[in-house]
Amino acid sequence: MPTFVLYCVDKPNALDLRLANREAHLAYVRSKADVVKLGGPMTDDAGDMAGSLLILDVADRAAAEAFTAADPYSLAGLFERVEIRPIRITLGKP
Repeated sequence: MPTFVLYCVDKPNALDLRLANREAHLAYVRSKADVVKLGGPMTDDAGDMAGSLLILDVADRAAAEAFTAADPYSLAGLFERVEIRPIRITLGKP
């Protein structure tokens, strides 16, 4: 299966929105453990949560887009932008 990186950047000053939807997001990600190979919050220089980074093994870009669209964070409007990029793992494994 192809591997995609989801680079999700929070809207400015959205920490309360992130925290309000965190449990639903984590439950969603856990329910997709078969495709989520790596994931976690990104932080800014001050160490505050500023986005999410996920590595997915999915059938194609459409599946990565569908994953993102159904994520509770996306549904809540947390992200300013989501970049989806294909990646080839050459060192280690996700």
